[in-house]
Amino acid sequence: MVGAGLSARAVSPTPLERLALYFATRQTRQGVLARRALGAATVEDGELSRELAAAMAAELRPDGSVGGAAVPTIWRAHELLDLGRPPDDPDVRLVLDWVLRQQGGAGAYGEGCDRVRHAQRICEHWLRGFFAAVPPGQRLAPITLPNGKAFRAEPAARFGISCLALRAALRSGLGDRPAIAQHLESLQLLAEQWRDWTGFFPPDVIVAGLHALALGGPRYHPTVEALVSLMTSHQRVDGCWPHVDMFATLEALLATGLAGARTLVHRALPAVAERQRADGSFGTVAQEERALIAVRALVWVGT
Repeated sequence: MVGAGLSARAVSPTPLERLALYFATRQTRQGVLARRALGAATVEDGELSRELAAAMAAELRPDGSVGGAAVPTIWRAHELLDLGRPPDDPDVRLVLDWVLRQQGGAGAYGEGCDRVRHAQRICEHWLRGFFAAVPPGQRLAPITLPNGKAFRAEPAARFGISCLALRAALRSGLGDRPAIAQHLESLQLLAEQWRDWTGFFPPDVIVAGLHALALGGPRYHPTVEALVSLMTSHQRVDGCWPHVDMFATLEALLATGLAGARTLVHRALPAVAERQRADGSFGTVAQEERALIAVRALVWVGT
């Protein structure tokens, strides 16, 4: 009877057990972070983290970029920080210096002005501190971020990438820089208008803004709480939200650390489980990154 019970149990692992198996031997940044979150870090993970970070740093150009492209370079700052490099590490500083040089550049979200945009407070008279991923005449969208979130509209793509850069700066302790503070203040100003989930501002913009504001410190907690309340109002009975990427949304909620956000993540877990493959992954786009987000979500709610 014991053997039969074990056999039945073996063919019905929980989502977290599938993820533990998926990440058990992966020699990647996501593997290191997932094992750490699961309390299953190996003695080799410390050296692996150093090796991965060294390999990533070796790919940097002298100017600090990864191939001169905004998203890979911004993400490289996140990766190095994840792998234990401190904000004052020379390679991290090199990357961040490149990222910071893009702040306020031509092509940033909010650049220019017309009557409609001025009324919506999404012009250069209201917004400051956004990062420019590409010049104004260069098409950016469609583009997929490292977490698998695809931006197909040009303004949303520029907004989302700027928020990704802002998060890197905040994680590196640069929140006191005037231009970084301006970006946060601009997000807070925009958030005053985020009262309708399907209104003028698309929900994927709201999610990206929430994720960045969540790292902004106590001054922005009331805004973060208001946005979590907005998401509470629009979570469907199946745990999902309309018109947003589920994993990007879970990642943003995780960043808030709020009890209300934890409740939303818990309600979303059945939908996450439905999307999980037998090997523990969630499709072919950003496969390991989305699996890592799922690990963190499941661990956070204690499932």
